Amino acid sequence: MPVKLILVDSSIWIDYFRSSDDHILSRLIKEDLVCTNQLILTELIPALLKNGRNDIVKSLESLPNVPLQIDWEIIRKYQLENLKRGINKVGIPDLIILQQVIFENLALTSLDKHFLHMQSYLDFEIYSA
Repeated sequence: MPVKLILVDSSIWIDYFRSSDDHILSRLIKEDLVCTNQLILTELIPALLKNGRNDIVKSLESLPNVPLQIDWEIIRKYQLENLKRGINKVGIPDLIILQQVIFENLALTSLDKHFLHMQSYLDFEIYSA
């Protein structure tokens, strides 16, 4: 069975950039398992450019980039399910990421706990080290 690509949420990237330890993301990058999208890049790149980290921007832009195809009706459905289950304050960007992970059959890695809650009623894979 082929290994799924792993969409790395910005929370993991930020943790990776701040970490001086050996990070699990280093291994995933070396194994060509990491992908991104324009939403995540847009969350990360402005701060990196502001801090002169053009090298990191170049590396991020060289990763496989999965095009976003947003289905707003599905996004609203996910948010309604969240609210019915008492899962509040899930941002629209995270719902877009969730929709992409499900539609594209990707795994997701994130430090945001609400993804764990949503996994209890939506079919998607969370990659954790």
